[in-house]
Amino acid sequence: MLDKNGNINFGIIIFLLFLALLIVIYNIHASVSLLPFVFLLVPIIFVIAFTNTDFALFLLIFFMLLSPEFALGGVRGREVVLRIDDVFIFVTFFGWLAKMAVNKELGFAKKTALNQPIIIYCFLYLIGTLYGILMGTTRWQASIFYFLKYTEYFLLYFMVVNCLKDRKQVKIFIYCMLGIALVTSIFAWFLHFSGAERVTAPFEGKAGEPATLGGYLLLMMMITTGLILNITSLKQKIILSAGMCAAFPAFLFTLSRTSWFAFLPAYAVLMFLSRKGKQMLLVVSLLFVLLFSVIFPKYVYDRIYYTFQAQATRVVMGKVVSIDESSAARVDTFKDSIKHWMRSPILGNGAASAGATVDNQYMRVLIETGIFGTLAFFLILLSIFRTSLNSLNKAEDDHFAHGLIAGFIAGFVGLLFHSLGAATFILIRIMEPFWFITAIVVLLPELPQVIEE
Repeated sequence: MLDKNGNINFGIIIFLLFLALLIVIYNIHASVSLLPFVFLLVPIIFVIAFTNTDFALFLLIFFMLLSPEFALGGVRGREVVLRIDDVFIFVTFFGWLAKMAVNKELGFAKKTALNQPIIIYCFLYLIGTLYGILMGTTRWQASIFYFLKYTEYFLLYFMVVNCLKDRKQVKIFIYCMLGIALVTSIFAWFLHFSGAERVTAPFEGKAGEPATLGGYLLLMMMITTGLILNITSLKQKIILSAGMCAAFPAFLFTLSRTSWFAFLPAYAVLMFLSRKGKQMLLVVSLLFVLLFSVIFPKYVYDRIYYTFQAQATRVVMGKVVSIDESSAARVDTFKDSIKHWMRSPILGNGAASAGATVDNQYMRVLIETGIFGTLAFFLILLSIFRTSLNSLNKAEDDHFAHGLIAGFIAGFVGLLFHSLGAATFILIRIMEPFWFITAIVVLLPELPQVIEE
């Protein structure tokens, strides 16, 4: 990934992006199962993680959005799904552990501000899950599976934190992630112009999860915009701007009102944090408002207008309001969630006990982990926000670092709002890149500077 002069080898990155496009094309046309190849790749990935963890992480970035999924059963209306990247995270983690055990001088875990909150949350989540199994509020098979699935990205965080060496390595990882976002956006374009009503990420089948793709693109667009506003390289600005031109329409193609709503506070935060381009962001936002009916296609207007169509009535905060059917269903789900949480308000009902209908991250955490677990979850979120601001203040004259961190904070705020209408912080397609970048942002002030741009 680096040439003999220590510069980023974009040729290799372009080749892998081309390979990513081939995988996407396979997703569109092929019907052959990839499951046998997964089992074949497991020992290979383990060996790679043991010998070269950096390259294993690079491969993991490659599979974040380009992983086929396999149904393993179901629980409370939700299909139990395993993806290639689920397997690869654990295989890479154990390969890295084996490497640490053999090379004891490498150390094990770097101390960060997030270590303790994560450990506390995982402990309380496990206690709540075991309690739920004993009380019969959740089944042990599903609970253990989902507990591991919901916490696997913490393993990714610890692994990335301990593998980062310098800021050039960070740039390689970030640009590769943005490259995969470009491939994903191109795939969304293909789906849209193939007649799909709403677009999703690759390998999600006909139904898919448009809100998941919307949340993922929201994070990537904020980071991309932050870099465009702050880096000095004209070539990189042009490339990143081209990526934004592909990502934003794909973001609209999702028809995810939750994602569109989350974009507004994210954009406002980016405008506040960025040292450069505040006026440009303000002008762009004003143009979008004034020329909304001209700039945006009709399906965007219809989707927003649908929200305010009176199709049902519900009592909200003591008042009768007229809302659309989708919003009414969310109100009903919120009320049912409160009743579900009250079955075990302190320790929670355990992993997977919330079922498939709770599309609110905060209510899901409350149901599954109780009051204590929810407080620990908010402690993690607060720690991420404070640590990110601290890293931003230390960015100094590193334009790339400032743009990356400002974009990440904006994307993080957007995901907090996105969580009001989706279980954002347990969606692996969003959480893998999120926790990978979180590790980078947390450790960035400690990494050696590089002279460039």
